[in-house]
Amino acid sequence: MNTSPPPETVRAYLSALQRALKGCSPGLISDALADCEEHLNNEMAMSPERTEPEILADVVRTYGTPEEIAEEYRDMEAAIQGPFPKSEQAPERSYGFFSVVTDPRTYGALLYMLLSLATGTFYFTWAVTGLSLTVGLFILIIGIPFALLFIGSVRVLAHVEGRIVEGLLGVRMPRRLPPATQADETLWVRIKDALMDTRTWSSMLYLLLMLPLGIVYFTAAVTGIALSLGLTLGSIAGLVTGESHVQISEVPWLEHLLHTAPGLILAAFVGLFLFFVLLHIARGIGWLHGRIAELLLVRL
Repeated sequence: MNTSPPPETVRAYLSALQRALKGCSPGLISDALADCEEHLNNEMAMSPERTEPEILADVVRTYGTPEEIAEEYRDMEAAIQGPFPKSEQAPERSYGFFSVVTDPRTYGALLYMLLSLATGTFYFTWAVTGLSLTVGLFILIIGIPFALLFIGSVRVLAHVEGRIVEGLLGVRMPRRLPPATQADETLWVRIKDALMDTRTWSSMLYLLLMLPLGIVYFTAAVTGIALSLGLTLGSIAGLVTGESHVQISEVPWLEHLLHTAPGLILAAFVGLFLFFVLLHIARGIGWLHGRIAELLLVRL
C-alpha cells in the first residue's frame, strides 16, 4: 500500500509517475507523461480560482495516484499486440545462426536500411534548409514565426520517424506529439520553451545524422543483397544451363573452379551463407539504430 503523501504540484505528480514507470520503455513513459501533463493542465485551467494542491488532491481521488496510473499504463501496453509481440523489457532470446530467418524484426530492419537513404536525404535537406533560412531571416520580423514553424516541423518529422522506427524495428516510441503550449503564453515564452527543450536539438541532430547513417545502411543492404543473391542464383543458373559467365582473370584458378559443377555448388552455398550474414547484420543495425532513436527522439 502506498503511504507517501499525495503530490501538491503538477511537476511533483509527473515526477512521481515517472518514478513509478521505472523499467518501462522510454516511449511508453513519454506518452504517459504527455497524457498526464495535458490532463493536469486542463484541470488547472478549468479551476483558476483554486490552488494547485487543492486541484491535485481532487485529481488523485478521481484520476488516481501516480502509482495507479502507472499500473494502468503497464496493463494497456501489455494488452496491445503489434507486429513484434515480444516485450522490449523481456530478456533477449538466444538465436542460432540460421534461426534469424524466422525473426520478423530482421526483415523490418532490412527494409528500414533500404528506405534510410531516401528518408535520410529528405531529413538532412529539410534540417539544413530550415536552419539556414531561420538564421538568415531572424533579423527580420518574419524570422520569428518562421523559426517557430521550423521547430514545429522538426518535432512532427521526429514523431513520424518514431512511428517508422516502431513499425519496422519494433522499438517502442512515443505515439503522440508533445503537449501543445498554453494558449495564454506569449510569443517570446514559446520561443524560449522551444529553444530550452533539449528534444528540439536532439531531434535536429537525429535528422542531420540520418544522411550519413542512411548511406551506410543502404550501401550495406544493397551490397549484401546483390552479392548473396548474385552468387546463389548465378550459380544455380550455371548448374541448370551448364554455362558459367564468371570471369576473374586476376585469379585464374578461381575462375576455373567456378566453371565446374563442384565450384558452382560451393559458390551457391557461399551466397546462401552471405545472405544469413546479411540478416544478422540487419538485425544488429536495427537494434543499434533503435537505441539511437530512443536516445535522441524520446524526451523524459
